[in-house]
Amino acid sequence: MTQEQEELIRATVSVLKEHGVALTTHFYKRMFAYNPELKNVFNMGNQQNGRQQTALAMAVLAYAEHIENPGVLMPAVDAIGHKHTSLDIRPEHYLIVGKHLIAAIAEVLGDAATPALLEAWSLAYEQLAALMAGHERTIYQDKVQQTGGWSGWRPFIVKDKVVESEEITSFYLYPADGGAVAGFTPGQYISIRMFLPQLNLTQPRQYSISSTPNGAYYRISVKKETGSTHPDGIISNTLHQEVKIDDKIDVSAPAGTFVLGAATDRPLYFISGGVGLTPLMPMLEASLERNPKQPKVWIHGCKGSAAHAFKDRLAIWGRDHEALSCHFFYDNLSPDAVTTGWHQGWVDLGVLEETLAADGEYYLCGPAPFIRKHYDFLLSKGIPGHAIRFEEFGPASLY
Repeated sequence: MTQEQEELIRATVSVLKEHGVALTTHFYKRMFAYNPELKNVFNMGNQQNGRQQTALAMAVLAYAEHIENPGVLMPAVDAIGHKHTSLDIRPEHYLIVGKHLIAAIAEVLGDAATPALLEAWSLAYEQLAALMAGHERTIYQDKVQQTGGWSGWRPFIVKDKVVESEEITSFYLYPADGGAVAGFTPGQYISIRMFLPQLNLTQPRQYSISSTPNGAYYRISVKKETGSTHPDGIISNTLHQEVKIDDKIDVSAPAGTFVLGAATDRPLYFISGGVGLTPLMPMLEASLERNPKQPKVWIHGCKGSAAHAFKDRLAIWGRDHEALSCHFFYDNLSPDAVTTGWHQGWVDLGVLEETLAADGEYYLCGPAPFIRKHYDFLLSKGIPGHAIRFEEFGPASLY
């Protein structure tokens, strides 16, 4: 791109800040009208709740702001690349997206979309697509080079279902071909794909792997969305209500960048809300195995004892490992609950402020407001941002 074209891209930043979501909303409507087959690739629940449109708007804005040096966005590009490979996104998909994105810019901006501006954005998109597709090619290669690794979708069999709480059930998934499964870093997820008669679509969803690597199966632990008919909860509820032992489900290879860091002696903090504990369970288990004496703090909040998944396993770990301390926050705490480590109400790090180490590594997982609240609290207490890792379930963004 020329300097003049980069300046044209930067000049659209203010427009993107004000009208970015309107642009991406129009883009998705246009793309699905012309290429309805892509409804089987995208999460239509995130389309309905607007999260995908917002995530794309933020990504386009971030790219425009860093058009002269898109390399600074590589951490976010990596996270999006993992999400894309888990959904079997291929280079040819970028051609379709690019065509409709440029057309949407022209249709939304009208006379302001000059030929020079459209040409600049076409080149900018080609640059971004090449960056993304190239990085994703590397991720795909890494997947297939692993023992038990694969690319795309692979049929798995549900060999067991285990109720973990009144809301969460674990599903043990074994490859239908009888082969090994690739290892993964604790914290990663897999995608599953199912046909939904309600939507007349095949839909993918990501679920954290809630077990540690074993070479034989993956375990996902899924929350039932009680009373929900929203597309975002359909697959979770289908798993609970309709999927039976020996049923087959398509699965993609493990992916994700929210993972347990390299071994250190620094204190570890795992902070979760509700089903957000699922990626943190294998992180904690792996850290207990590799460095039993390393200080570890587990902080979890949920509705109450009946909704608390894995509480028996956590009790055993807490009993067997002196370096592990557990703190539980229940919306409803029964009067006979053990007092040590148990708290009434939502997770409040202020209650545990004296236990927070300045040199600790912090892992947060839960709904967006949960993450924002505790991330901001930790920053206010002097914890550096690079020591706080977090994952919100939903579309990835360049921010």
